Amino acid sequence: SNCISVMRLLWKYMDKMRCFRKRLTIPFLGILITCLLFVNLYMEDGYVLEEDKRQLRETSIHPLNSERYVHTFKDLSNFSGAINVTYRYLAGSHLPRKRYLTIGLSSVKRKRGNYVLETIKSIFDQSSYEELKEIVVVVHLAEFDLDWCESLVQDITRKFAHHVIAGRLLVIHAPEEYYPVLDGLKRNYNDPEDRVRFRSKQNVDYAFLLNFCSNLSDYYMMLEDDVRCSKNFLTAMKKVVTSREGSYWVTLEFSKLGYIGKLYHSNDLPRLARFLLMFYQEMPCDWLLIHFRGLLAQKDVIRFKPSLFQHMGYYSSYKGAENKLKDDDFEEDSFDIPDNPPASLYTNINVFENYDATKAYSSVDEYFWGKSPSTGDFFIIVFDKLTKLTKIKITTGTDDRQNDILHHGALEVGEKVIGTKKGKRCSTYITLGEFKNGQVEAQEIEHKITFDIECVRIVVTASQKEWLIIRSISLWTTQPPNQ
Repeated sequence: SNCISVMRLLWKYMDKMRCFRKRLTIPFLGILITCLLFVNLYMEDGYVLEEDKRQLRETSIHPLNSERYVHTFKDLSNFSGAINVTYRYLAGSHLPRKRYLTIGLSSVKRKRGNYVLETIKSIFDQSSYEELKEIVVVVHLAEFDLDWCESLVQDITRKFAHHVIAGRLLVIHAPEEYYPVLDGLKRNYNDPEDRVRFRSKQNVDYAFLLNFCSNLSDYYMMLEDDVRCSKNFLTAMKKVVTSREGSYWVTLEFSKLGYIGKLYHSNDLPRLARFLLMFYQEMPCDWLLIHFRGLLAQKDVIRFKPSLFQHMGYYSSYKGAENKLKDDDFEEDSFDIPDNPPASLYTNINVFENYDATKAYSSVDEYFWGKSPSTGDFFIIVFDKLTKLTKIKITTGTDDRQNDILHHGALEVGEKVIGTKKGKRCSTYITLGEFKNGQVEAQEIEHKITFDIECVRIVVTASQKEWLIIRSISLWTTQPPNQ
């Protein structure tokens, strides 16, 4: 309504001052665009309900000039710079070199149960010696009870002394005087005051953790302090990162729960830290993370299955309440993520809406969907480089569309790429197997095929009236990515 009022006043003014209309057009358009962006931001956001809009209006009435904001936001003009916090090193010291991945977790004193030691143990136990060289774990003890911090640090250093000495484990603490006011905050979503204080402090806890970790590594993984890891999670994660080279992303998700398994570029951490501080009292951290991703122009969730991390805590850090949340996509030991080397994809099957060919080849939870294929129709993967494959697994159909499978088809590999008007393809192929119940799997391919493979092709061998979903195409190579 404020935007509409402004627009009406402008038009009246322009009618009276017609000779200035040309000069006023550009400022007016600027205001109009700003208003439209403002409206669009909140209309499209699923979290901002009518109650939230009322609170936003109330916030706009009261200028943000109270003392609680001065300390926290005094350096806000330099949005990409680090926040000026002097941290206490409780265990470990400054790292001499950057690593590939920082794993950050924040922990507070719980009323019932404490899982931080188990979480640290899982991170180290599930990593190989080579993987350990590439990671650093940073634990932020975000607790104002210094006796509790000291006691826990003693337990951590006693149990993980060799990791502290090797520079793989740091324990830090941000002093209480750096925190903004945590009492008397806005009670958004009708949360009780103690809940608002808890989640607001948690936002600041994570902001200070992110700020500390911003220059330790290339990537940053956010975990909670009650998490179990899958075997060789770092290698699996690196495969995913490699597969997305050249594509834009802000957040990659390796668990569907809370703040668990969220991966960021380390150079985004200063902005994310300041973003959490700016809106620390507005909403829970996981909601703010969604807003941050959207503001940096990643519209959709990019989440990978199986999940690499599982929530193991039974009691919440808030009031010790029961928290039985589990990620049913988690696999601890049988995780074997495919390599899916860089490739171009081509098909002559009529694609439905935006379920295009690339979605079958992605490790994200999405799929290709085409209209009724005919005999001779194809789906081709053409590699950017010659490739040695050891295993191929292709799955069609979904749980809710079990009949949209490839009822009759063959799996082939080829060589000698040629170009056509409809894209690239290979000139010769060898059949590796037939689809059965919508699936096909070929193993030990390197022992069966003598040439370097340039194409993988799915061929429809009999027409079908049902549509076709190719849910996943998984390829394993005989060498790691980047080699």
